[in-house]
Amino acid sequence: MIDTSIQEGILFSDELQKEVKEKFWHVDKDPLREGRRIFFDNAGGAFRLKSVVESIARIDAIPDCPERAHATARYLQKVQADGEKDIRIILNAKDGSLLTTLTASQAMFEMVGAVAENVPGTNIVSTVLEHPSAYDAAFYYAKKTGKEFRPVKTNPVTGGVDVDEIVSKIDCNTCLLSFMYASNISGAIFDAEAIIKAARAKKPDLYIIIDAVQHAPHGVIDVEKLKVDGMNFAPYKFFANRGSGIAYVSDRLSKLPHHTLLAKPEGTWELGSPAPSQFIAITEVVNYVCWLGAKSINSTDRRELFVEGMNRIKMHERGLMNRMLNGSDKIEGLRKMKGVDVYLDYPDMTKRDLIIAMGIKRLGFTEAVREYEKRGIIVYERINTSLYSKRMLDSFGMEGCIRVSPLHCNSIEDIDAFLETTKELA
Repeated sequence: MIDTSIQEGILFSDELQKEVKEKFWHVDKDPLREGRRIFFDNAGGAFRLKSVVESIARIDAIPDCPERAHATARYLQKVQADGEKDIRIILNAKDGSLLTTLTASQAMFEMVGAVAENVPGTNIVSTVLEHPSAYDAAFYYAKKTGKEFRPVKTNPVTGGVDVDEIVSKIDCNTCLLSFMYASNISGAIFDAEAIIKAARAKKPDLYIIIDAVQHAPHGVIDVEKLKVDGMNFAPYKFFANRGSGIAYVSDRLSKLPHHTLLAKPEGTWELGSPAPSQFIAITEVVNYVCWLGAKSINSTDRRELFVEGMNRIKMHERGLMNRMLNGSDKIEGLRKMKGVDVYLDYPDMTKRDLIIAMGIKRLGFTEAVREYEKRGIIVYERINTSLYSKRMLDSFGMEGCIRVSPLHCNSIEDIDAFLETTKELA
């Protein structure tokens, strides 16, 4: 079993790293032209598993309607049923309903709307750090229902939001608390368990929804343990495909009025017939993570293998983060590199996903990103003129940053190449 308390992480062996890279598309090569490319924008896009792309194409090529009784239709029904089981494996969701939409943002609006429109209360609490899909959903439904919207300020030291700050906004009239699992700017992981425990101590029947889009590909999620009412994630950030958003909806949230078809059982959130290919994509993701888990433990329990695989991913990514920040005998890390700023640099790496916010003193953020691109490295600028970034950056007192977001299929060689280029630019 992987020890997840190790600050420096545990890198994959060279042999395993090679195996992992071979399972993904375009980790080392530019998808459009000849040459090497380092893609460090996995908080915006993400690497795709080859098995996902191949399986989607195979299932999408089948013309049959799953809602029939013949053999091919029954096969497609099984593909969807297996995918639903694997969604529950990812979330450890033993009850409740599943909601699938075109995007995780749509799923968030559906869940927030059901609570805001049907649960008594005079206010909704969320945080300034939220992605617009969660922040705007809470703001929109607060305004629509005449409730007070209470945003919680960020902590510029940790790059996250303090538990006490969240709880201070909650009272007996709060109908909904919505917060993210991890920031897609700072990488700060929220202490979801502590937040939920403290919030429910103040109001036991409080509805709580978590945006897990950023965190899901980097760590273990357990809705059974958290007793949360709703949680969403995006397959495209989890080694899979765009065009799909997935959410867990608790039993009590499922029973609230929501968009549904009259002929469906109570608590159903599906509208129409989802594509079976979207579900086989999830199964391939879980297959892959379980394959990683089986490298460490001998088990036939799919959830147990999945948890171990996610912990291996977490520890390798922590090792990459340690290498990027602290360097090695070959080259200094970002923390010691002259001409480089590391923002929101909280030292406890057990509380961070693999996202680095940085800047190069002599270059503007957008200019720096273009210079990286000329050298075959893809990163992304977060600047306060962007509607997706302004609110969060302003809360930290920042004009912007270069966001660097590798994935576990990256290697220490990728990190070192990035550091060499950064040193050149700085």
